[in-house]
Amino acid sequence: MASSTQSPTRILVLCTGNSCRSQMAEAFLARAGGERVAVSSAGNHPSAVHPLTIRVLAERGVDWSGARSKPMTELLDRPFDVIVTVCDDAREACPVFPGGGRRVHEAFRDPAVVAGTEAERLAAFREIRDEVEAWAEEFVAAL
Repeated sequence: MASSTQSPTRILVLCTGNSCRSQMAEAFLARAGGERVAVSSAGNHPSAVHPLTIRVLAERGVDWSGARSKPMTELLDRPFDVIVTVCDDAREACPVFPGGGRRVHEAFRDPAVVAGTEAERLAAFREIRDEVEAWAEEFVAAL
């Protein structure tokens, strides 16, 4: 675990679209780790941050309204201590990340593919948010 005299642990979270799961992981890792971590997220096919991602994060007190979806290529020249893939597609698309350290894979279901009513879609986003939040807290505690 990094102390205040050490550099923060640099974490990159990768996903396909950088719209849901990786955004949630970035938010919760940063909140759980505080100054001990520096977290970024990106996607191999970035789109836009999903509005329901912003909504369910706000329910946990995280203002994510200014976030943007980023391509992995934007971060290729930055060193990371840990590369986390949160979907199988990202793990397969990025077997090696330049400047990347330890690899961690934790696949979460994609809430964006859930069809149904607004309430059903929101429930899916909340479920994944809760899973990602619990995982992020455990992950940071183990650093």
